[in-house]
Amino acid sequence: MNNFWLFVFLTILTTACNFSPKEVPNAQEMLRRELHAIDWDRVDQYPTYDSCDTISDLNQSVVCFFEQFNSEIFHVLKSDSIVKLSTIDSVLFAVTINAESELHFETLEINEKLLPKLMMDSIMLYNREQFTEIHPASKRGVPVTTQFQLQINLKED
Repeated sequence: MNNFWLFVFLTILTTACNFSPKEVPNAQEMLRRELHAIDWDRVDQYPTYDSCDTISDLNQSVVCFFEQFNSEIFHVLKSDSIVKLSTIDSVLFAVTINAESELHFETLEINEKLLPKLMMDSIMLYNREQFTEIHPASKRGVPVTTQFQLQINLKED
């Protein structure tokens, strides 16, 4: 009977323990593969307003954001006395929304004979606090800085 228990014990011992070396994944290789797999040109979630947050469809959420953002910029420019006096009909901005939800505007195209770029930049900097809070874009749950170009038409049709 003792031989039987010894046999069972040795059988369990040899079959339960895997003596083959386990392959441990290389951390550097895993990081390299993961960084290669990430699309650095796209974000998982675009910047958004609270009012657009409830929209589940990504494309509709982006449209909602740009419509509201365009409307706010239009309102700021139309209410500014210097812009009212000028006869500019459109402005092209480079808009940056950083990870802390701060807005930065840079005027890319404007008729400088009517209104200098520096003046338009200072108008947008001065009125920056009038914008509704924007939640920044995110990549894998981490807030990131995004930049895009936005054409604002000031002519009313």
